[in-house]
Amino acid sequence: MITTLLINKIIQLFIIMLLGYVVVKAHILSAGESMILSKLSLYLIMPCVILNAFQVELTDEITQGLILAFIAAILIHIVLIGIGGLCGRVFHANVVEKASIVYSNAGNLIIPIVTSVLGPEWVIYSSAFLSVQLIFIWSHGVGLFSSGQKFHFKKILLNANMISIFVGMLMLICRIKLPPVISEVTSSVGSMIGPISMIIAGMLIANMDFKQVFFSQRIYFVLLFRMVVCPAIMLLLIAVSGAVSLVPNGERVLLITFLATMTPAASTITQFAQIHHQQPEYASAINIVTTLSCIVTMPVFVWLYTIFVAAV
Repeated sequence: MITTLLINKIIQLFIIMLLGYVVVKAHILSAGESMILSKLSLYLIMPCVILNAFQVELTDEITQGLILAFIAAILIHIVLIGIGGLCGRVFHANVVEKASIVYSNAGNLIIPIVTSVLGPEWVIYSSAFLSVQLIFIWSHGVGLFSSGQKFHFKKILLNANMISIFVGMLMLICRIKLPPVISEVTSSVGSMIGPISMIIAGMLIANMDFKQVFFSQRIYFVLLFRMVVCPAIMLLLIAVSGAVSLVPNGERVLLITFLATMTPAASTITQFAQIHHQQPEYASAINIVTTLSCIVTMPVFVWLYTIFVAAV
């Protein structure tokens, strides 16, 4: 069922990407105008996604599962950042390549899959991973793209996304709910995150030299690490740790976390690359190639997870 849903979701994403490609080729918009959409996505839509993710009822079981999901997500990102740094030193990976290896497209794929397959009550655990990822991507990730520039920690801390994370976590802990009207607004705006990200990617690839990009060996080096090496390492760590037995439904909580780890390169990296003028077309190409490959790699790793986790 996950495989079928994943295939359908990928087809939807590529159709939306095609629309972005068409509007540029039809001279309705220029590729450069996607910068406006990138800023809209990063500074308006994503904060709504974050706030909406924390609007859940806490129970003891959910609290235990959330603690496990948060700890697992933090440890996973620390390991991924280590892998990205190693790729930079050993394989001379550039900023776009390192960021694409470290950060996955969890928000666009996992939340719809978890909602459809496991039910909406399980989305909170994917939101835990997403929240941790956002903290890292808006600190470590921004730092990568700001290399050689003055690093403004205060500016990052006061970023709309970081503020949304702090506010959302505070509301969750204090059991504060948004008024229904505001909640519906954040939900509606947040639901645009997937489509707008793919439209941006489609607009960028409209100006892309496909031969130069897709026949580059470097893009398949990133593909190997993001879609095979990193998930394999995470699967080994989850299996060896025995963490699935720590909380009720631990196997399912960590499956959701693992699913988020094995998704394609984050579309946010394309938007960062565009805003910081660091090979946005290349970043978009990495997103496309890794998204195509996930139709094979994700079902395989889900199958391996059930085998190795059950064996622990």
